[in-house]
Amino acid sequence: MSKTAIVTGGCRGIGLAATEIFLEQGWRVVMVDRDAEELHRVAGGMENVLPVEADVSVPADVERMVAEALAGFGRLDALVNNAGVALFSRVGRTSFEEWREVMSVNLDGVFLCTQAAAAALSRTKGAIVNIASISGLRASTLRVAYGTSKAAVIHLTKQCAAELGELGIRVNCVAPGPVRTKLAMAVHAPEIISAYYDAIPLNRYGEAREIAEAIVFLCSDKASFISGQTVAVDGGFDATGVGLPALRRDNEPA
Repeated sequence: MSKTAIVTGGCRGIGLAATEIFLEQGWRVVMVDRDAEELHRVAGGMENVLPVEADVSVPADVERMVAEALAGFGRLDALVNNAGVALFSRVGRTSFEEWREVMSVNLDGVFLCTQAAAAALSRTKGAIVNIASISGLRASTLRVAYGTSKAAVIHLTKQCAAELGELGIRVNCVAPGPVRTKLAMAVHAPEIISAYYDAIPLNRYGEAREIAEAIVFLCSDKASFISGQTVAVDGGFDATGVGLPALRRDNEPA
């Protein structure tokens, strides 16, 4: 029987890229999103995809999501906690309502989905992959809520790996660096793009599919002894620390 993955936030960006790779490798995918119109538009053109409308921050929605996945495909082998929201604001300008919106989706959603899927995943010795961010590994201006939520996801990954490993469930995390999406290209000014290129050793943004390849690998049997890890898929961004752009310019080959 084909394996089944739940991918939250599955109808665009990294989630959609992961869905496409799972399908290429013979999996079935439960595509989850709260944007009903886009969800059904995207899923309508795909085979072996079950669209499920759900808000991962709502416990009842999450329980229904897992129930529909099992009713539709009969088993669950992987959960990709990809759904998230971004807010870029300074500490003093971030309202408590904005803070809670970010935490409810980015952190509470991962917790709720993991709880709801654990029993089904234990039966297949399955895997969970949480999507954090490079902003969860290194602080940056304007990311007090977003970065904190993603840092918490990284630690939640370790907590769940420690406990769910007893059930045969592997839990890992992918921390993407800057990714070339329609949204990023629309909101990143040329000087921001240039600064990222300077700071990233590979001198470019990542592509959604490059992030998704790591996600699907960690869900696969090829990663059967990997658990509790955070993989930064970031072109080397986290590895370089401070000062690299200046050093690179000072040491350009003649």
